[in-house]
Formats: sequence, C-alpha cells, structure tokens
Amino acid sequence: MIELGLSPAGVRFAISPLDEALGAMQTILGLRGHPSHLPWLENVPRKLRVPQLAAVMSARHYITDFLSPPPDGPLTTAEAQLAEIRRTSPSQVATELAMVDADLSSLPSDPSIARDLLADQLERVWTELLEPHWPRIHQLLTADIEYRSRRLAEGGVALVFDDLHQRVRLVDDVLMIAVQARARIPLDRRGLLLIPGVFAWPNVGVITVPPWQPALIYPARGVASLWTADTRPRTALAGILGRTKAALLTALDEPASTSALATRLGLSNGTVSEHLTALRAAGLLTTNRRGHAVLYRRTELGDALLRP
Repeated sequence: MIELGLSPAGVRFAISPLDEALGAMQTILGLRGHPSHLPWLENVPRKLRVPQLAAVMSARHYITDFLSPPPDGPLTTAEAQLAEIRRTSPSQVATELAMVDADLSSLPSDPSIARDLLADQLERVWTELLEPHWPRIHQLLTADIEYRSRRLAEGGVALVFDDLHQRVRLVDDVLMIAVQARARIPLDRRGLLLIPGVFAWPNVGVITVPPWQPALIYPARGVASLWTADTRPRTALAGILGRTKAALLTALDEPASTSALATRLGLSNGTVSEHLTALRAAGLLTTNRRGHAVLYRRTELGDALLRP
C-alpha cells in the first residue's frame, strides 16, 4: 500500500506519450493488455528489435521512471520526453536500473550509454507502434481529462477519485493506493499529477522516486471503443455540414469547450468557435457554463443526425 498525503496544491492532469509507448510494448510482450487492444495488435509490427528495452519491460514490479518522465501537461510531446530522458543524470539512471527486478545483463554497464540506448529503442517503439495512432489516442485521453476536470469542479478531489480505480481510495486527505510497494509519502507543493492511459489497464502506476513529480497513472475511460469506434465524420454528414462541422458534431460525445475541441482536432480556437456558433444557431448544439468554461453539447437533433 502506498499512501500519499495530498498537499494544498491538490491535483492536476497531464498526458504522457512515452508512458503509452511503454504500455504498448508491455502489451506486445503479453505482460498487460485490455481485450479491446486486439484490433491494434493485429496490425502492429511484431519484429521490432528492441531487446534491451524489452528486458527492462519484463520486470514485474518496477520498470524505471526516467523512461517515462512525468509530462508538463496535456500537450507534452514524445519528443520533449525523449529529450528529458537523454538529459537524465547517469547517477539517476544507475539508481533506477538497480531497482528493476529483471535480468538487465544485456545492458551496457555505463549508465549514460545504457540510457541513450534505451532512449533510442523507445523512440523506435513510439515511431512505429504509437505515433500513427496518436491523434485517436490523444482524443480519448483528453476526453478523460475533461470528465475528471468536471468532477473536480463539481465535488473536489473526493469526486475525482471516487470512480478512478478500485485500488485507489481517498481517506480524509490521504490517497491510498493498493499496490505491492509500501510507503507513506507527504506530497510537496507540486501536488499530484494524474495521468490517464489507454494501455494502463488493469493496473495503476505510481511515480514516487525522487526527483520526479509524484504521479498516478490510471486506466482512461472509454478504452473499449478506442479501436472500434470510427472517429471520422460520416461522409454523408460531411457533405451536408462540411467536414469541420461534421467532425465537431461527431467529437461531442461528451460536453467540451472550444479550446478542448481545438486541441483534439488540431484546429485554431477561432475556427472552432466559428463552426460551433453555426451549429448552435442551427439547433444542433447547446451550451452551459461550468465555472469559467463554456461547454458545448449536442442537442437531441444533433444526436439524431449521428444515428446510423
């Protein structure tokens, strides 16, 4: 059991491309995996030569933190994380590799050389396994953060953790995480970083090794539909509304703000705002305010247009 004493800084959310890459690697190795990832598994390269990284990934309890440095926020890129890995001090790399419960005899003994080798192999995993699918994955992770952020606004951290994972529960101001490690750690002014993951299921992961930002990685909502749901707007609908309006209408399975939709679809806030205004005027969307944010949601007419 790990017990985290929440600080006044509370929680914030982020997305970690490289944690997804590590999870994808473990899924290919058969060490974890949601059944819904089978369509993805059928189409990914199986002869990816990353033997040293695979050795680290085979650990049962600890696979290092420096290989997935905690991200700054929801827009952190894999390139930024890879650069951070390559800046990690050799002493930190040596400390963490010594904690890995796996046979790492194939790794170079020099921690700086081992670090760079693992970074190169992880970059290959990211490029070949995850990057082609990242827009779809990022959209699902963003939707999870939007849901959790609403929970935070409505009921504070207690509501955020209420349905996050069966191994996680909040008792007063202590977050209790049922894992094999044992520790009681008071969080500092950085608070706790919450990172949803599509490859995290069925577990939760905890980052507590200094100097990294304390973080909790948990399974994102909606993973079962990740590889089966068609996120592209229907051709007929695009023909009527235009591709951008159809894409926005399709993306609003849950209420979202202008900026969140712009991030998901790779558009400017101004472009998204213009199209949302037109959809609202046509009776396909409605809005409501949550704090300082204006959230758009589909009306019954908007839902009806998306039905097969």
